[in-house]
Amino acid sequence: MKWVTREHANVERVACPWLILKFIDPEATFEFVPNDTNPALITDGTPFDMKGVELGHHYGRCSFESILIKYTLNENPALAMMGSIIHGADIPIDIDITPESAGLRAIAFGFYYLGISDHEKIKLQLPMYDALYAWCERKTGERKSSKSST
Repeated sequence: MKWVTREHANVERVACPWLILKFIDPEATFEFVPNDTNPALITDGTPFDMKGVELGHHYGRCSFESILIKYTLNENPALAMMGSIIHGADIPIDIDITPESAGLRAIAFGFYYLGISDHEKIKLQLPMYDALYAWCERKTGERKSSKSST
């Protein structure tokens, strides 16, 4: 299935494709359209993180959290924790955010500042989100490991 969002992806517009590929649609493809695209005119694909769409910002949630709710993935404690971190990373920098959100924001915007394509950002950042998910699993007790907890 095709998923459509705004171009010049950073933070959640890369985190959402990770979530979609990992938990919803492993065969997903992504199209990045100009920011002023009217999502009501998108007939070929599911829009996300665009103004006024179901899988966007609503009731204080970021798009990642809206996708979690729509697909009942918010019941997974590690994904809910990720949603909180991603939400924090997506807000304006002058607001006090957690260290995890600040680190994610720095890395995600670093990829943005490299000037690479949106598809390349997704390709390069998928392992980072895998690692963040593994960390959230450990923090929520969803993942057990014999490795050191440092």
